[in-house]
Amino acid sequence: MRVHRLISILLLVESNGTMKAKELAEKLETSVRTIYRDIDILCEAGFPLITSTGPKGGIQFIDGYSVDIEKLHSDDFIPLYLSGTGILPDKQSHMGLKLSNTLLKLEKNLPSKFLFDLEKAKKRFHFDVSPWWGEKQTLRYMDLMINSVWKHKKINISYEKANGDISKRRIQPYGIVVKRVNWYLIAYCEEKKEIRTFRCERVTKVEVTEEYYSVPEQFSLEEHWKSSEKQFKINRTEIEVYLVRIKLQKRWIPLLEKLEVVEFKQNSEEVSATINMFKYEYACQDIMEFIGCVEVLEPFELREYIKNEVSNLLLKY
Repeated sequence: MRVHRLISILLLVESNGTMKAKELAEKLETSVRTIYRDIDILCEAGFPLITSTGPKGGIQFIDGYSVDIEKLHSDDFIPLYLSGTGILPDKQSHMGLKLSNTLLKLEKNLPSKFLFDLEKAKKRFHFDVSPWWGEKQTLRYMDLMINSVWKHKKINISYEKANGDISKRRIQPYGIVVKRVNWYLIAYCEEKKEIRTFRCERVTKVEVTEEYYSVPEQFSLEEHWKSSEKQFKINRTEIEVYLVRIKLQKRWIPLLEKLEVVEFKQNSEEVSATINMFKYEYACQDIMEFIGCVEVLEPFELREYIKNEVSNLLLKY
């Protein structure tokens, strides 16, 4: 939304002193033309922004002007960043309260012209991350884990494994990854002496220590996650393989994004693909979702299952 982009421009220019329009556009994922339009709006609203040319030129405030960014503390930026990336902390948590306080500080620095837009946005957009059925996953110690990442403090955790067993670990949190609605803590486990991935909802207890650690300079959270995710898929494929050959019209190609495609061929009229559905039981659970759009060619047992299911539906209707 524009109001968030305007706030971001003010914060970025304030914290960096001078910024190129291209840099702002890249950081805010918009066009340079849009940035210049936003700068015009901010100037009309009373923010004294100026532009200068040359290698050291860019967008900046006139000398002596400040939007009071010093009123924001370093801890304010954690929930603000998470919110900006679409991750909304629980309103009752310490992180959620911190986000509310941070937004209040920002609102006080906004001209009345933008306050109307902000209030309208609050009334017109609502994010509900709870599932349709079942209970929302509880992340009881999320604030402590985030703060330990931010402040480089070792933590002792109790961790529930998939089989229900509880293990105790002392870890050095290197970072947090959020994939869809799941939170993962990437940390060096002192017991196993290697970097491990922990699902945050399985952490049943957290004790923050006064012992500090440092993250290796060569460590990249993004690269580590991509590498471990790729290896996980390879491992699962090696363990569980159930290949299904299907045929579909070209207009249904987007459906393949939901599936693990092993082989893909197309001609002028239709597409054939081989997909991995891991197990026969999984295939029976999932394939009926696609049955009106794809034809299963092999294996025979899955075709027979589909035929029986469709026959039962015809008897009912």
